[in-house]
Amino acid sequence: MGPWRERGRPAHAERGAAMKPAPALAEGFPDLSGMRIAREPHWFRWLSAALIVLVLAAIVRAFANGQIEWSYVSRFLTVKVILEGIVNTMVMAVLAMMLGIFLGIVVAIMRLSPNPVLKTVAAGYTWLFRGTPLILQLLLWFNLALVFPTIGIPGLWSARAVDVMTPFLAALLGLGINQGAYTSEVMRAGMLSVDIGQYEAAQAIGMGRLRALRRIVLPQAMRVVIPPLGNEFIGMVKATSLASVIQYPELLHNAENIYYANSRVIELLIVAGLWYLLVVSILTPLQMLLERRFARGTLRLAR
Repeated sequence: MGPWRERGRPAHAERGAAMKPAPALAEGFPDLSGMRIAREPHWFRWLSAALIVLVLAAIVRAFANGQIEWSYVSRFLTVKVILEGIVNTMVMAVLAMMLGIFLGIVVAIMRLSPNPVLKTVAAGYTWLFRGTPLILQLLLWFNLALVFPTIGIPGLWSARAVDVMTPFLAALLGLGINQGAYTSEVMRAGMLSVDIGQYEAAQAIGMGRLRALRRIVLPQAMRVVIPPLGNEFIGMVKATSLASVIQYPELLHNAENIYYANSRVIELLIVAGLWYLLVVSILTPLQMLLERRFARGTLRLAR
């Protein structure tokens, strides 16, 4: 059997193609086919990589030989108080983020409303809570009893503010309301990314504004807002550490209570840092899976 060749292409055509001379160069152009290709040296890349490796090795060696009792790190990594702290951290992060997303959606809708009063109130809310430090807001909520000794509904219910405004509630309000100001801008950007024709099509079939937002606009906006919201949630997990200033028993606060007793400050801070790194390492791939789920239609169109 003869040599393999493409179906429908005779063997003499292949031999003719192989023997066909190369096209001649245009007059006035030198023949560069025999010249060697000069490759750019990458000495700077290798030098910078070597310097980075040396710096990292020096940092690891400094920590390994420093005055750190690593046995305390392994000992306190899974103690009950630390585990309770990480549970409180995650509970607060989830609840505060849920409150922030709810407020963010409401404020974003108000910002896009044609009503000037709603737009002004929403803009003022965003300006106020983005313009003041989060730790200041936590302290204000926790010390609300200094301004309002009694809170409640006149004639129906009242209570002392110092009893109502516990560290948990103060942390939830401070973190959640502050997050709502940032989330509102994320949601507004996502809603603006939806083509105006979607609004017009919804109006053409008789949908009201709020129903169109719920059924058409917000589902399409989720593809845009999921990545920044995932980053905001990761930031929220770490922001809960600020609640330690109002005595909420999250991870860092519980670690502080331990090192106040045994003076192993660095060891307990390393324990807290390792737990934060573990939580973020788990949340990052979950965020990627969520992004992929909401981008399925886009990925199909891009193929």
